[in-house]
Amino acid sequence: MKVFLNKRIPQTGIDLLKANNLEIITPQHDILSQHEWLELCKKADIILNVGKNKFGRNFFDNCPNIKAISLFSVGFDQVDIEEATKRKIPVGNTPNVLNRATSDIAFLLMQMVSRKANYNTEKVKSGNWKDFDALEQLGQELYGKTLGIFGLGRIGFEMAQKCKDAFQMNIIYHNRNHNEQAEKELYAKYVSFDELIEQSDVISIHANYTSEQMDLFNQSVFEKMKPNAIFINTARGGFHNETDLFEVLQSNKIWGAGLDVTNPEPMDSKNPLLQLPNVVVLPHIGSATVEARNGMSRIAAENIIAFSRNQPMPNCANPEVYQ
Repeated sequence: MKVFLNKRIPQTGIDLLKANNLEIITPQHDILSQHEWLELCKKADIILNVGKNKFGRNFFDNCPNIKAISLFSVGFDQVDIEEATKRKIPVGNTPNVLNRATSDIAFLLMQMVSRKANYNTEKVKSGNWKDFDALEQLGQELYGKTLGIFGLGRIGFEMAQKCKDAFQMNIIYHNRNHNEQAEKELYAKYVSFDELIEQSDVISIHANYTSEQMDLFNQSVFEKMKPNAIFINTARGGFHNETDLFEVLQSNKIWGAGLDVTNPEPMDSKNPLLQLPNVVVLPHIGSATVEARNGMSRIAAENIIAFSRNQPMPNCANPEVYQ
Protein backbone atom coordinates (compact mmCIF):
# COMPACT_ATOMS: atom_id res chain seq x y z
CA MET A 1 0.00 0.00 0.00
CA LYS A 2 1.04 3.58 -0.69
CA VAL A 3 0.97 6.19 2.09
CA PHE A 4 0.92 9.90 1.28
CA LEU A 5 2.72 11.89 3.99
CA ASN A 6 2.17 15.58 3.30
CA LYS A 7 4.71 17.05 5.77
CA ARG A 8 7.73 15.85 7.69
CA ILE A 9 7.30 13.98 10.98
CA PRO A 10 9.79 12.41 13.41
CA GLN A 11 11.70 9.49 11.93
CA THR A 12 10.15 7.06 14.44
CA GLY A 13 6.96 6.70 12.43
CA ILE A 14 8.66 6.66 9.04
CA ASP A 15 10.94 3.81 10.12
CA LEU A 16 7.93 1.82 11.32
CA LEU A 17 6.11 2.28 8.03
CA LYS A 18 9.14 1.24 5.99
CA ALA A 19 9.78 -1.77 8.21
CA ASN A 20 6.26 -2.93 7.37
CA ASN A 21 6.78 -2.58 3.60
CA LEU A 22 4.60 0.48 3.19
CA GLU A 23 5.60 2.83 0.38
CA ILE A 24 5.74 6.50 1.40
CA ILE A 25 4.89 9.29 -1.03
CA THR A 26 6.13 12.76 -0.06
CA PRO A 27 5.75 16.13 -1.83
CA GLN A 28 8.58 17.88 -3.66
CA HIS A 29 8.11 21.08 -1.62
CA ASP A 30 6.50 22.10 1.68
CA ILE A 31 3.69 24.39 0.52
CA LEU A 32 1.18 22.70 -1.77
CA SER A 33 -1.69 24.21 -3.68
CA GLN A 34 -5.06 22.50 -3.27
CA HIS A 35 -4.66 20.99 -6.73
CA GLU A 36 -1.17 19.65 -5.99
CA TRP A 37 -2.34 18.18 -2.70
CA LEU A 38 -5.29 16.42 -4.33
CA GLU A 39 -3.14 15.03 -7.13
CA LEU A 40 -0.77 13.44 -4.60
CA CYS A 41 -3.70 12.08 -2.59
CA LYS A 42 -4.96 10.37 -5.76
CA LYS A 43 -1.73 8.37 -5.94
CA ALA A 44 -2.11 6.88 -2.46
CA ASP A 45 -4.19 4.31 -0.61
CA ILE A 46 -3.75 5.89 2.81
CA ILE A 47 -3.10 9.46 3.97
CA LEU A 48 -0.93 10.34 6.96
CA ASN A 49 -2.04 13.93 7.36
CA VAL A 50 -0.14 16.66 9.18
CA GLY A 51 -1.98 19.96 9.49
CA LYS A 52 -5.45 21.31 8.76
CA ASN A 53 -6.38 19.79 5.39
CA LYS A 54 -10.13 19.24 5.13
CA PHE A 55 -11.64 15.81 4.48
CA GLY A 56 -15.29 16.09 3.50
CA ARG A 57 -17.63 14.82 0.84
CA ASN A 58 -15.92 16.75 -1.94
CA PHE A 59 -12.54 15.30 -1.03
CA PHE A 60 -13.85 11.73 -0.87
CA ASP A 61 -15.60 12.16 -4.22
CA ASN A 62 -12.34 13.38 -5.78
CA CYS A 63 -10.20 10.68 -4.15
CA PRO A 64 -12.22 7.44 -4.14
CA ASN A 65 -8.90 5.56 -3.92
CA ILE A 66 -8.37 6.61 -0.26
CA LYS A 67 -9.08 3.71 2.06
CA ALA A 68 -7.90 5.15 5.40
CA ILE A 69 -6.73 8.40 7.02
CA SER A 70 -4.26 8.64 9.88
CA LEU A 71 -4.10 12.07 11.49
CA PHE A 72 -0.99 13.44 13.17
CA SER A 73 -3.17 15.01 15.88
CA VAL A 74 -5.61 14.26 18.67
CA GLY A 75 -8.32 16.45 17.19
CA PHE A 76 -10.24 15.28 14.13
CA ASP A 77 -12.56 18.23 13.51
CA GLN A 78 -11.16 18.68 9.98
CA VAL A 79 -12.70 15.35 8.98
CA ASP A 80 -16.37 14.78 8.20
CA ILE A 81 -16.54 11.69 10.39
CA GLU A 82 -20.07 10.79 9.33
CA GLU A 83 -19.08 10.86 5.66
CA ALA A 84 -15.89 8.87 6.27
CA THR A 85 -17.80 6.24 8.22
CA LYS A 86 -20.46 6.00 5.52
CA ARG A 87 -17.68 5.21 3.05
CA LYS A 88 -16.04 2.67 5.43
CA ILE A 89 -12.93 4.82 5.84
CA PRO A 90 -11.36 4.57 9.31
CA VAL A 91 -9.85 7.77 10.69
CA GLY A 92 -6.96 7.39 13.11
CA ASN A 93 -5.75 9.97 15.63
CA THR A 94 -3.07 10.22 18.33
CA PRO A 95 -4.65 10.62 21.79
CA ASN A 96 -3.03 10.45 25.25
CA VAL A 97 0.60 10.71 24.17
CA LEU A 98 0.51 14.51 24.32
CA ASN A 99 -1.60 14.94 27.47
CA ARG A 100 1.27 16.11 29.64
CA ALA A 101 2.86 18.35 27.02
CA THR A 102 -0.40 20.14 26.21
CA SER A 103 -1.42 20.55 29.84
CA ASP A 104 2.07 21.92 30.53
CA ILE A 105 1.39 24.70 28.02
CA ALA A 106 -1.98 25.53 29.60
CA PHE A 107 -0.28 25.63 33.01
CA LEU A 108 2.50 27.82 31.61
CA LEU A 109 0.08 30.24 29.95
CA MET A 110 -1.92 30.58 33.17
CA GLN A 111 1.19 31.61 35.09
CA MET A 112 2.50 33.91 32.35
CA VAL A 113 -0.81 35.76 32.19
CA SER A 114 -1.21 35.96 35.95
CA ARG A 115 2.19 37.70 36.25
CA LYS A 116 2.02 39.62 32.94
CA ALA A 117 5.22 37.90 31.82
CA ASN A 118 5.12 39.01 28.17
CA TYR A 119 4.64 42.66 29.11
CA ASN A 120 7.55 42.55 31.56
CA THR A 121 9.84 40.70 29.15
CA GLU A 122 9.17 43.32 26.48
CA LYS A 123 9.88 46.05 29.03
CA VAL A 124 13.37 44.64 29.52
CA LYS A 125 14.01 44.10 25.80
CA SER A 126 12.85 47.59 24.83
CA GLY A 127 14.94 49.37 27.48
CA ASN A 128 11.90 50.46 29.50
CA TRP A 129 13.00 48.79 32.74
CA LYS A 130 12.95 51.88 34.92
CA ASP A 131 13.05 52.61 38.64
CA PHE A 132 10.99 50.52 41.06
CA ASP A 133 7.26 51.29 40.93
CA ALA A 134 5.17 49.56 43.57
CA LEU A 135 1.94 49.84 41.56
CA GLU A 136 2.95 49.30 37.94
CA GLN A 137 1.25 46.37 36.09
CA LEU A 138 0.95 44.11 39.13
CA GLY A 139 0.23 40.42 38.72
CA GLN A 140 -2.05 38.22 40.78
CA GLU A 141 -1.40 35.04 42.77
CA LEU A 142 -3.15 31.78 41.99
CA TYR A 143 -3.10 30.12 45.41
CA GLY A 144 -6.51 28.87 46.47
CA LYS A 145 -8.24 30.26 43.39
CA THR A 146 -10.89 28.34 41.41
CA LEU A 147 -9.92 26.62 38.18
CA GLY A 148 -12.78 25.94 35.78
CA ILE A 149 -12.17 23.25 33.18
CA PHE A 150 -14.33 23.16 30.07
CA GLY A 151 -13.90 19.58 28.84
CA LEU A 152 -12.40 17.55 31.66
CA GLY A 153 -10.90 14.67 29.69
CA ARG A 154 -7.35 13.39 29.99
CA ILE A 155 -5.61 16.68 29.13
CA GLY A 156 -7.98 18.64 31.34
CA PHE A 157 -7.33 16.18 34.18
CA GLU A 158 -3.57 16.73 33.85
CA MET A 159 -4.08 20.51 33.97
CA ALA A 160 -6.37 20.25 37.00
CA GLN A 161 -3.92 17.99 38.83
CA LYS A 162 -1.04 20.43 38.25
CA CYS A 163 -3.12 23.35 39.54
CA LYS A 164 -4.27 21.35 42.57
CA ASP A 165 -0.73 20.26 43.47
CA ALA A 166 1.04 23.56 42.80
CA PHE A 167 -1.50 26.16 43.94
CA GLN A 168 -4.10 24.21 45.95
CA MET A 169 -6.71 25.46 43.47
CA ASN A 170 -10.33 24.39 43.73
CA ILE A 171 -11.48 22.49 40.64
CA ILE A 172 -14.86 22.88 38.97
CA TYR A 173 -15.71 21.58 35.52
CA HIS A 174 -18.35 21.32 32.82
CA ASN A 175 -18.58 18.18 30.66
CA ARG A 176 -21.13 16.19 28.75
CA ASN A 177 -20.66 13.54 31.45
CA HIS A 178 -19.38 13.39 35.00
CA ASN A 179 -15.69 12.59 35.48
CA GLU A 180 -15.77 10.30 38.49
CA GLN A 181 -11.99 9.97 38.67
CA ALA A 182 -11.56 13.75 38.90
CA GLU A 183 -14.30 14.01 41.49
CA LYS A 184 -12.69 11.31 43.61
CA GLU A 185 -9.02 12.20 43.25
CA LEU A 186 -9.13 15.99 42.78
CA TYR A 187 -12.42 16.74 44.56
CA ALA A 188 -13.58 18.32 41.32
CA LYS A 189 -17.15 19.59 41.26
CA TYR A 190 -19.43 19.29 38.25
CA VAL A 191 -21.24 22.58 37.45
CA SER A 192 -23.41 24.02 34.71
CA PHE A 193 -21.81 26.07 31.93
CA ASP A 194 -23.11 29.31 33.44
CA GLU A 195 -21.78 28.36 36.88
CA LEU A 196 -18.40 27.54 35.33
CA ILE A 197 -18.25 31.00 33.72
CA GLU A 198 -19.39 32.89 36.79
CA GLN A 199 -17.39 31.06 39.48
CA SER A 200 -13.99 30.48 37.85
CA ASP A 201 -10.89 32.59 38.45
CA VAL A 202 -9.20 30.69 35.61
CA ILE A 203 -11.10 29.05 32.75
CA SER A 204 -9.16 26.52 30.66
CA ILE A 205 -10.60 24.88 27.54
CA HIS A 206 -9.72 21.24 26.88
CA ALA A 207 -12.78 19.97 24.98
CA ASN A 208 -12.95 18.37 21.56
CA TYR A 209 -14.08 21.01 19.10
CA THR A 210 -17.14 20.77 16.84
CA SER A 211 -18.47 23.37 14.42
CA GLU A 212 -21.54 23.87 16.63
CA GLN A 213 -19.24 25.31 19.30
CA MET A 214 -17.82 28.08 17.13
CA ASP A 215 -17.56 31.34 19.10
CA LEU A 216 -18.99 29.64 22.19
CA PHE A 217 -16.85 32.00 24.24
CA ASN A 218 -18.14 35.35 23.01
CA GLN A 219 -18.93 38.82 24.37
CA SER A 220 -21.93 37.72 26.42
CA VAL A 221 -19.98 34.85 27.99
CA PHE A 222 -16.84 36.90 28.67
CA GLU A 223 -18.90 39.61 30.37
CA LYS A 224 -20.25 37.06 32.87
CA MET A 225 -16.72 36.21 34.03
CA LYS A 226 -15.07 37.66 37.11
CA PRO A 227 -13.00 40.84 36.61
CA ASN A 228 -9.92 38.86 37.73
CA ALA A 229 -10.65 35.92 35.39
CA ILE A 230 -7.94 34.43 33.20
CA PHE A 231 -9.05 32.77 29.95
CA ILE A 232 -6.88 29.93 28.63
CA ASN A 233 -7.41 28.10 25.33
CA THR A 234 -5.10 25.29 24.20
CA ALA A 235 -7.83 23.33 22.38
CA ARG A 236 -9.03 25.02 19.18
CA GLY A 237 -9.18 28.67 18.17
CA GLY A 238 -12.76 28.30 16.98
CA PHE A 239 -13.97 28.12 20.58
CA HIS A 240 -13.45 31.86 21.17
CA ASN A 241 -14.38 34.99 19.26
CA GLU A 242 -11.15 37.01 19.10
CA THR A 243 -12.82 40.37 18.43
CA ASP A 244 -15.01 39.93 21.50
CA LEU A 245 -12.03 38.74 23.53
CA PHE A 246 -10.07 41.84 22.57
CA GLU A 247 -12.94 44.11 23.61
CA VAL A 248 -13.31 42.64 27.11
CA LEU A 249 -9.56 42.56 27.67
CA GLN A 250 -9.04 46.13 26.50
CA SER A 251 -11.85 47.36 28.76
CA ASN A 252 -10.47 45.33 31.71
CA LYS A 253 -13.67 43.31 32.09
CA ILE A 254 -11.49 40.21 32.56
CA TRP A 255 -7.87 39.99 33.75
CA GLY A 256 -6.13 38.38 30.79
CA ALA A 257 -5.89 35.61 28.24
CA GLY A 258 -3.39 32.93 27.25
CA LEU A 259 -3.82 31.33 23.83
CA ASP A 260 -1.97 28.48 22.18
CA VAL A 261 -4.61 28.37 19.45
CA THR A 262 -6.11 31.16 17.36
CA ASN A 263 -8.63 31.59 14.57
CA PRO A 264 -7.24 31.70 11.94
CA GLU A 265 -3.82 30.14 12.31
CA PRO A 266 -1.23 31.52 11.95
CA MET A 267 -2.44 34.67 13.73
CA ASP A 268 -1.84 37.93 11.86
CA SER A 269 1.16 39.69 13.39
CA LYS A 270 -0.90 42.90 13.45
CA ASN A 271 -3.72 41.36 15.48
CA PRO A 272 -4.55 43.91 18.23
CA LEU A 273 -4.57 41.16 20.86
CA LEU A 274 -0.80 41.02 20.55
CA GLN A 275 -0.49 44.61 21.71
CA LEU A 276 -2.23 44.06 25.05
CA PRO A 277 -0.10 43.68 28.20
CA ASN A 278 -2.45 41.07 29.63
CA VAL A 279 -2.28 38.62 26.70
CA VAL A 280 0.14 35.79 25.88
CA VAL A 281 -0.10 34.01 22.50
CA LEU A 282 1.94 30.95 21.55
CA PRO A 283 2.08 29.42 18.02
CA HIS A 284 0.14 26.19 18.72
CA ILE A 285 3.01 24.40 20.48
CA GLY A 286 0.94 22.27 22.87
CA SER A 287 2.45 19.01 21.62
CA ALA A 288 5.85 20.47 20.70
CA THR A 289 8.14 18.29 22.78
CA VAL A 290 10.50 15.59 21.53
CA GLU A 291 8.65 13.00 23.58
CA ALA A 292 5.14 13.96 22.47
CA ARG A 293 5.94 14.34 18.77
CA ASN A 294 7.85 11.03 18.69
CA GLY A 295 4.85 9.39 20.32
CA MET A 296 2.45 10.97 17.83
CA SER A 297 4.63 9.76 14.95
CA ARG A 298 4.65 6.23 16.34
CA ILE A 299 0.89 6.09 16.95
CA ALA A 300 0.03 7.55 13.52
CA ALA A 301 2.21 4.87 11.93
CA GLU A 302 0.74 2.09 14.10
CA ASN A 303 -2.76 3.08 12.97
CA ILE A 304 -1.68 2.69 9.35
CA ILE A 305 0.15 -0.59 9.94
CA ALA A 306 -2.88 -2.10 11.65
CA PHE A 307 -5.10 -1.06 8.73
CA SER A 308 -2.66 -2.54 6.21
CA ARG A 309 -2.96 -5.87 8.06
CA ASN A 310 -6.78 -5.76 7.94
CA GLN A 311 -6.88 -5.04 11.67
CA PRO A 312 -8.77 -2.23 13.45
CA MET A 313 -6.75 0.91 14.07
CA PRO A 314 -5.70 0.95 17.74
CA ASN A 315 -6.68 4.64 17.95
CA CYS A 316 -9.69 5.30 15.76
CA ALA A 317 -11.92 8.39 15.82
CA ASN A 318 -14.79 6.48 14.18
CA PRO A 319 -14.66 2.92 15.62
CA GLU A 320 -18.22 2.37 14.38
CA VAL A 321 -16.68 1.88 10.93
CA TYR A 322 -15.75 -1.62 12.05
CA GLN A 323 -19.25 -2.64 13.16
